[in-house]
Amino acid sequence: MARRQHLVIDADDTLWENNIYFEHAFARFYDYLGHSTFSAPEVRHHLDTIEIENIKIHGYGAENFSRNLRQCLQALSERPIAPEDLERVTEFALDILDHPIVLIEGVAETLTALSERHELVLFTKGAPAEQQAKIERSGLDHLFDHAAIVREKDVSAYERLAAERGFAVELTWMVGNSPKSDINPSLRAGWNAAFVPHERTWSLEQTGLENPGPGRLLLLDRFSDLLRHF
Repeated sequence: MARRQHLVIDADDTLWENNIYFEHAFARFYDYLGHSTFSAPEVRHHLDTIEIENIKIHGYGAENFSRNLRQCLQALSERPIAPEDLERVTEFALDILDHPIVLIEGVAETLTALSERHELVLFTKGAPAEQQAKIERSGLDHLFDHAAIVREKDVSAYERLAAERGFAVELTWMVGNSPKSDINPSLRAGWNAAFVPHERTWSLEQTGLENPGPGRLLLLDRFSDLLRHF
């Protein structure tokens, strides 16, 4: 593709590891809960139900995840809950904020090369302060022409970003690991999309890939494969 493209790129689990830390926090929570009959998948299912409802009100991020863990503990605990129990499960979630930013293999080199040929925009959802801190700690922020943090990445969010940045949608690509938030809604907004799978993508972000619009859909094996197309 010789023409300059608008490459809009997801952050968590596309550029750096993220969900694995939430999985570790859940594993600590499950051990602490110590339920006599519920398996880890059963507890996870209950937590997912809580998260689906709370996301509508409170959004994403470690702070909100701590609220979800506390509610799950209150719902499933087989013993009386003391204040220190709530403090402990809160720590499981907030410890996520202390993890270093671990870039996915090939990301830094690939972004550096792409930034010389195309406009790069970072597009992520979540708690603004939390996401901004990750962007700054990643050391990648200088490679992007713009960064946008939104509450939810739905079709309207893609349409707003395109209007604000003056994108020609036929030259605009969304790059990400989430079918739910990155690929399907951007295609519905008339964009193109490049799917870069991550084996630990959050279960609530997984769904079938759909391409109902006029845009192209690229299926890649790894982030560095972008250099073969752009």
